[in-house]
Amino acid sequence: MNIRKTPLPDVLVIEPQVFSDQRGYFLETYHQQRYEALGITATFVQDNHSHSSKGTLRGLHYQLKNPQGKLVSVLSGEVFDVAVDIRQGSPYFGMWFGEYLSGENHKQMYIPPGFAHGFCVLSQTADFLYKCTNFYAPDDEYGIVWNDPKLAIEWPIKQPKLSSKDISLPKLNNAIINLPLY
Repeated sequence: MNIRKTPLPDVLVIEPQVFSDQRGYFLETYHQQRYEALGITATFVQDNHSHSSKGTLRGLHYQLKNPQGKLVSVLSGEVFDVAVDIRQGSPYFGMWFGEYLSGENHKQMYIPPGFAHGFCVLSQTADFLYKCTNFYAPDDEYGIVWNDPKLAIEWPIKQPKLSSKDISLPKLNNAIINLPLY
């Protein structure tokens, strides 16, 4: 397994060891002791699976009182996955990192609590997996609009399919009362 640090401390890209032959492949998607040795000591309590069509953009989401760390990967298809540091007082506040995750490259990304998260689908469809460190709390759901000019995220799509909820998310400057502290 290979781990790569990103420009945002604590956001990590993991490349699991893949064993391939003429029959297909095998990989461990999570092994607590190995991930703890890499510095991911979080306890995961909920797994989620989303299936989305090409052009779908989900995010940028976070929870405030019940923050979630996420270990994300793609089972099939390809996405551009993004983490944004939204911790007030962080030296990296407002900075983002993106990585291409796919069913072919098997990469994973760890996004710790205190970061907003989103992704867009580049393939015809994508099956996206999340391991979360806290339970989903619908009353504690917040977000930042995907195209906030202050963030200047370089999304590889221009006209995404968005939920009505994601269309109406605030810009980072307008969400300041609902952001975590560093």
